[in-house]
Parts: sequence; structure tokens; C-alpha cells
Amino acid sequence: MPRTLFVTTALPYANGSFHIGHIMEYIQADIWVRTMRMAGHTVHFVGADDAHGAPIMLKAESEGISPQALVNRYASERPQYLNGFHIKFDHWHSTDTPENIELSQGIYKALKAEGLISTRTVEQFYDPVKGMFLPDRYVKGECPKCGAADQYGDSCEVCGAVYTPTELVNPYSTITRATPVMRSSEHYFFNLSDERCVKFLQEWTTGANAQGQKHLQSEILGKTREWLGTGEADAQANLADWDISRDAPYFGIEIPDAPGKYFYVWLDAPIGYLASLKAYCAEQGIDFDALLDPNGTTEQVHFIGKDIVYFHALFWPAMLKFAGRKTPDLLHVHGFITVSGEKMSKSRGTGISPLRYLEIGMNAEWLRYYIAAKLNARVEDLDFNPDDFIARVNSDLVGKYVNIASRAANFISKHFNGELAYTGDTQALKDEINSVTEAVQSDLEAREYGRAIRQVMAYADRINQAFDTAQPWVMAKGIADASAEQ
Repeated sequence: MPRTLFVTTALPYANGSFHIGHIMEYIQADIWVRTMRMAGHTVHFVGADDAHGAPIMLKAESEGISPQALVNRYASERPQYLNGFHIKFDHWHSTDTPENIELSQGIYKALKAEGLISTRTVEQFYDPVKGMFLPDRYVKGECPKCGAADQYGDSCEVCGAVYTPTELVNPYSTITRATPVMRSSEHYFFNLSDERCVKFLQEWTTGANAQGQKHLQSEILGKTREWLGTGEADAQANLADWDISRDAPYFGIEIPDAPGKYFYVWLDAPIGYLASLKAYCAEQGIDFDALLDPNGTTEQVHFIGKDIVYFHALFWPAMLKFAGRKTPDLLHVHGFITVSGEKMSKSRGTGISPLRYLEIGMNAEWLRYYIAAKLNARVEDLDFNPDDFIARVNSDLVGKYVNIASRAANFISKHFNGELAYTGDTQALKDEINSVTEAVQSDLEAREYGRAIRQVMAYADRINQAFDTAQPWVMAKGIADASAEQ
């Protein structure tokens, strides 16, 4: 049956250009969107820039420009990357827009009406040199769980622990290197530990959509068990209420009826998915509210990296549920991209510049193919190896796929009047092609891209072998000899 899908990728933070990790995720999502459309489904594929937060405010300040100017500068770059790699979003938006302000404040008010917003005075790090409260990512120190050095104030990149900045050991401000001091401030919280949220998340994380597909991959489901445990008591003990406010100065969306308070960027960023879709619907004359009716049939699908699962598997569905909105149907989570087995690093020269790749004349389809050939439905890192890349392009795309066309074109045009024909059992051929097509379609829909490509290349091998067995050059020579005799 035809399906209607609303598909997004994680929003790139608008204080820098796209990197290869962005392009990998967009290619993965773009392939899936194309697959679903070819299968006859309706897909609304949108993206946006994540435009708020202290990092953008501080970077703009350092350059002597407004945050909006900084965001617009990076937004102007996006098309050359997306078009260059044949990534076709239906709409690209920004979180710094009227749609996102309206939706963010509306969702907040709905959560407040449900009794899921509370306030409390918290002790927070303050940079005495800069004169501002420090965002989580502007405090570094030793992880309170594993002791790893130079970890950010919200989570550890080594052990994956989530914590508050005040739990860091030997903290320091990344802005001025000063030792932060503690100051009190009233903050707003989303009560994630509320028994209603806990009950819902226990059900949603283990649940499935209308197609019978699990909301979460097995690896991600296992990760959520670390946070939720096996019962409500475990979850309430493990889940912390979410601090959703930040104090001025801050570049973001103001909290209604709370002067000087702004939504933490992670509250309004995922709502940016909805804002982008709403703007697109307005352009296309689509009823946005009907499309995302909580009781409707539209499927909401998010492609994200494994580093932001906590926000998308807990906060995001709970926010939507208790704001009376549609909850996600699928999270497609992927791993990171490494280069020759190493984490990407500009200083070590292990990064890949997508724009540079295009500027030197490399074919975008080669990279799309290589990434697809190494992707699967599991949460595994993908390694880009230059030697392997060259070998796969030459062996698969040139040696197998393109070879079929190049070797056959000459015979068809010179000896067979440009006509394609088949003298064998056409029904058997159709059945064979249909079988391969169905298998490839199934694998692509399941995001088993590598397996799908292996099947395509195996069939290319069979065609090349059939070409060799049929020896059309012998047939062509016979036609030529016959013509000469006449």
C-alpha cells in the first residue's frame, strides 16, 4: 500500500561548513528517500540549519557580525554541497524562523499545561572574566565517570556518560581558560522523570510502527535500557529532568512569560524538523496539521548519528507525545565515518573536504557508491580508505557496471541497427530480473545498502559472463561476412 513519509536528517550546526560526516548521512537518507519514491510512496524530505545557541553567538561576536549574518553565510554554502552530491531535499530551512518560534513556544506551552514544566534554582558555572553563564559545551574537565581528560560539560566522548557541567573534575572555561565560579540562577525543566513520561518511553522505545518495524535498532534499544532499565522504578531513578533554559546573553528563542530566559538550543533544534516541514507545506499548499495528525498514517522518520541518540530517543518523543503531537515512527541511527581507521582530524590530515573532492573533479557518484557499499542497518562506523575507494570504483563501477554498456554499445550500433533483442526464454529472463529487483528493493528499504550493492554487482558479473558466453563478436562477424557475400 502507498505510504506517506516525513523524513529528516540531523540539523547541521550553522557555525561551520559541511564536513564528510554530514554528506555521509545525507547520502544515506537520500538513497532511502529515492528508494521509497521509486516504490510508489510519497516522501516529504526536509532539512534545516540549527541556528541558535551560545557557540554561534560567541563566534559571531568574535568576527564582529550578527549571529544572523553568520548563519546566513553558512546557509549560502549549502546548495553547492547538496547539489554537488545529488542530494535532493524538498526544502531546506532554519531554526531561526517564525515557524520555529511559533512551534517551539507552542510545544512548551502545551507541556506546561500538562504539568511537565517546573522551575528551580540551580548552581551553575559562571565565567568571571567573560561575564556570562557557561553553556555545557564551554566547560571542559575530567569526566566524573571514567576520568578522561578534556571532556565537555554535558557528555563524555570516551565512555558515553551523560552528566552536568558541575560534576566535571578540575573544570575550566574554554572561552577564557578561567576557573569557573558557581552562581545561582532560576532554570526551567522538562520533567522527564515524571511517571507519565517514564511509562510512555518504556512503551515507545520497545514499540513498533504501523508497518511492524521497530522504532529503534537493537543496538539503540539496548542503549536505552541503560537509561530506562527494565521497570518504571529504574527509569525514574536513571532519568534526570531536562534543563531547557539558558540565561541571557543567548541567541535563541525566548521562553514565553520569562524575561531574560531562552530555550536551550536542544529544545528548539528538533522542533526545527517540524518548522521546515511547515514552511514546505505552506509553499506546496499541503495541510501541515493534517499531515502530522497524531492519529494519521504519515510516518515520521529521522536519520541521525549515534552521538545524539539520547536527545532523539528520550526527550524528542516525550516532548511530542505530551504536547499532543505525532511521535517518531523510526530512528535510523548510523555510526561515525573514519579515514583509514582513524577519527577525522584536520590537524592530523585525516579529514575529507567534500567541497575539495568536487573541486578537483572527482565524480560525486563514486563517493555515493562507495559510501552506500559500506553502509548497513546497524550502528557501525564506516571507514573511508583511499586505496579501497580507488579499487572499488575501478573494479565495480568501471570494470563491471560501465563495462557492460561500453562493450555492448559498439556491437549494437555497428551490427544490430541500434536495436536491443533477446533470443532466449524472455519469461525466464524477466523472472530473474524481477527476483533481483525485489531483493535489491527490499535491502534498500531495510537500509542494507551494502548487501543490495553486492547483489547488483553479482548480477553485473552474470551479465558480463553471459556476454562472454554468447560471443556476440562471432555473431557480428557472421553478419558482416553475409553482407560481404551479398
